[in-house]
Amino acid sequence: MGIGNIIGDAMAYPFKNVKALVLYIVLSIIAALIGGAAIISFAGAYTSKGIAGFAFGGMTLVGIILFVLVLFLIEGYGIDIIKYGIERRTDSPGIDIGRQISNAVKLVVVDIVYYILPAIIIVVLGLFLRDWILTILSIILIIVFALANFMAKCRLAKTDSLGEALAIGEAIGDISRVGIGKILGTVILIVIILLIIAIILAFIYKLNNTIGGILLGIFSVYFIFFYNRAIGLLYAEA
Repeated sequence: MGIGNIIGDAMAYPFKNVKALVLYIVLSIIAALIGGAAIISFAGAYTSKGIAGFAFGGMTLVGIILFVLVLFLIEGYGIDIIKYGIERRTDSPGIDIGRQISNAVKLVVVDIVYYILPAIIIVVLGLFLRDWILTILSIILIIVFALANFMAKCRLAKTDSLGEALAIGEAIGDISRVGIGKILGTVILIVIILLIIAIILAFIYKLNNTIGGILLGIFSVYFIFFYNRAIGLLYAEA
């Protein structure tokens, strides 16, 4: 698929799966409500003493745990959207709580590895190199590992395997298999679309805070569908 076809398909995908879009919005609202309740409980625990303080503290802990689980479920659902894109499926994923939360946890591990490793390499290089040489090599390393992390997320979506996602050499190889020009072109188009819509939403928000806030929440969910779908379709070329 060309970049235009990938972007066009990804933009239309959420509208073809309205039920899943609504489900995702509901999950996001639940996460926001749980997070808000946890903050209120924390404030209560901070200002209360004795049994009341203990109760608020317990509610805060439970709230944080539930908040993290819902966020992981949301992230895991996004990974499944990528998987469906790789498989070129036009339907939407269902909820699979155990697997989706598990994949979200794996993704956290992947992100940590792909961002800490280049940082370590840069620190080591800094012991031997200075000035512009270190700067250039650091920029190259950051770009390569950022793109590799991009590919690793797709590898996780495709296989559900942490080992496959952490195969750094294979992930870097996927960059050339997909095509670095195609990857960068797709990402640039996604960013441009995001900026245009963000400007429109900011204008609406200035006119009416309530309507602008609602539209911003809906678009945030839409963008997650759009972005993950585009990633999946892009990786399908590997």
